[in-house]
Amino acid sequence: MNSLPAPSAAGARGAPWPLWADLVLTATAGGLHAFAFAPHEAGWLQLAAVAWLAWRVGVARTPWRAAWLGGSFSIAWLVGGTWWLFISLHRYGGLPAWLAVAAIGLLCAFLSLYVAAAMATWQRWRPGNPWGGAVLFAALWLLAELARGVIFTGFPWVAAGYAHSDSALAGLAPWLGVYGIGAVSAGLAALAAAALAAPGRTRWVLAGVALALWWLPTALPRHFTEPTGTLSVALLQGNVAQDEKFAPELQPEDLAWTLRTMVEARADLVIAPETAIPLLPSQLPEGLWDGLRAAFADGERAALVGLPLGDPQAGYTNSVAGLSRESAAGPGGAYRYDKHHLVPFGEFIPLGFRWFVDLMNMPLGDFNRGPLVAPSFAVKGERVAPNICYEDLFGEELAARFGAEGDAPTVLANVSNIAWFGESVAIDQHLQISRMRSLELQRPMIRATNTGATVIIDHLGKVTRWLAPHTRGVLEGPVQGRSGLTPFAWWAGRFGLWPPLGLASVIVALAVWRGRRTRGAIRPESESGLNRS
Repeated sequence: MNSLPAPSAAGARGAPWPLWADLVLTATAGGLHAFAFAPHEAGWLQLAAVAWLAWRVGVARTPWRAAWLGGSFSIAWLVGGTWWLFISLHRYGGLPAWLAVAAIGLLCAFLSLYVAAAMATWQRWRPGNPWGGAVLFAALWLLAELARGVIFTGFPWVAAGYAHSDSALAGLAPWLGVYGIGAVSAGLAALAAAALAAPGRTRWVLAGVALALWWLPTALPRHFTEPTGTLSVALLQGNVAQDEKFAPELQPEDLAWTLRTMVEARADLVIAPETAIPLLPSQLPEGLWDGLRAAFADGERAALVGLPLGDPQAGYTNSVAGLSRESAAGPGGAYRYDKHHLVPFGEFIPLGFRWFVDLMNMPLGDFNRGPLVAPSFAVKGERVAPNICYEDLFGEELAARFGAEGDAPTVLANVSNIAWFGESVAIDQHLQISRMRSLELQRPMIRATNTGATVIIDHLGKVTRWLAPHTRGVLEGPVQGRSGLTPFAWWAGRFGLWPPLGLASVIVALAVWRGRRTRGAIRPESESGLNRS
């Protein structure tokens, strides 16, 4: 009943590969999978790595062995994609190096349980033909990625679909979103693995179908939005090292540069990064906050600036304040956006982990959540929707702002502080994530960051203006707003991730039901147990 015919390679005929060799080689494929993401952006490598995993799981003799293979692949993938967490935990958080390494390893191992379970399920219940096997593989991969992206607030960094921001599969973004792209790439990988293992003519049929499906998204309709107006923007990049950001002796100079540059910038919209003002308004020198508000209350310009807000009684929020003539006339004298999706340990403390946070030296580490659907900031007829740092990983949450007619944003604005991760690949990866949001929602994304990547991205995910990372400066340029809904914005904005979750669950349930009917629920004793694989 296997979907993959036995290949001619050693280990498929005759004696199987030793488990240790299989694990090492599959972990190597997982490491290459991590290499497929930014700054390399090699969609073909992502697909090839998963094809290797599908091949090895397809010839595994037990679910246990399949689980070990899936886990080893995923651990190498996640460690290779998120190693920069060590910088924030050790260099800036103060954790001992061994504990930071252990924390990252345990996190990646835990998150890899989802892929391990998916591979065990595929080995146990895959249909007896490559077509059904590929569909089931795609559904299980989708469930594993959804689990990682949602459970315990989610950590969908380096989700498989991001590797395809520049491949043919990018055409699926406005239809299916990043998780849909990842599922399709997984199905194609399973077909590719089946093609390599199949005999004669079947091999070429499978390969031809996989190649055709790879290119099919380029023929899909891709334009769902219309231009609105054009704003001139000035995006600040302060380049303040994380260990200097909250140093009292250095704050006055950095703060003076931020405020002076905001006031002097000649643009319709000026944006300063996340916590560009690292103090509460009440902690600033007397008159400074009121003076900044007044600078944007009397003219045609507007500004968004990141800073903490709140008080001891109500709690604190990681926020963006909007300054303009219109907001000054409203309640409270300023527009306010409070971050909704908080980072565990960095912005809120998970239950039972206070001891872990107490080991670190991270200021402003326990925030309140803002609303999921927040109003946009009005600037010259455009509706600018802020999101803060990590929030743009969650496309379904940004899509929720497109639910009400007439309230949909025309421009997305991300403010970030990636200085926590030093001069690492995290900057390139976060830029890739923002580009995917533009592809999904067909809205421009303007990014004002502390150390990079400060850019202007158009509605098709292309970077049109760019400021060199790790430099202090201002990026100026035009951004064109857009109106209209992509299919992804429509269904994700109304139903979240329930549609792909429901579809994948039905596919898996049907495969299990069919498998029980055709071969029974109990496998022979000789096929059970890892030490018998």
